[in-house]
Amino acid sequence: MAKEVAGQLKLQIKGGAANPSPPVGPALGSKGINIMEFCKQFNARTQDKAGKVLPVVITYYTDKSFDFIVKTPPVAIQLLEVSKQKGGSAEPNRKKIAEVTWEQVKAIAEEKMPDLNCFTLESAMRMVAGTARSMGIAVKGDFPENITN
Repeated sequence: MAKEVAGQLKLQIKGGAANPSPPVGPALGSKGINIMEFCKQFNARTQDKAGKVLPVVITYYTDKSFDFIVKTPPVAIQLLEVSKQKGGSAEPNRKKIAEVTWEQVKAIAEEKMPDLNCFTLESAMRMVAGTARSMGIAVKGDFPENITN
């Protein structure tokens, strides 16, 4: 018999660094989830991505058990890593803070593809470029014509 789902919780936690302090502890504790058990499982599953911010979707059940899915890092954080910036531009339409190439955009789009709601690499690249634009990061050159998946 399937377990009855009590709810879902979405958090962003650094890989390999989940601990019971806020925001993880209070969010899980208020739902009756075993905080230390979640931290152990999350840290074990994300050791290879240590230090990267990872979105996690936690599904908790009426019997206080839980499952979780770790997603790929947000596009905005990947763009900041690639451009070696600390944050986005305060005025993205006027002040550009960095530039990225279409090859870098393609690499981010390929990594993020499973979590995006698009079917082609071309549309994923356009989504990543749009995020870059809204952060004040310019994409160098013209959109590549022939993209191989």
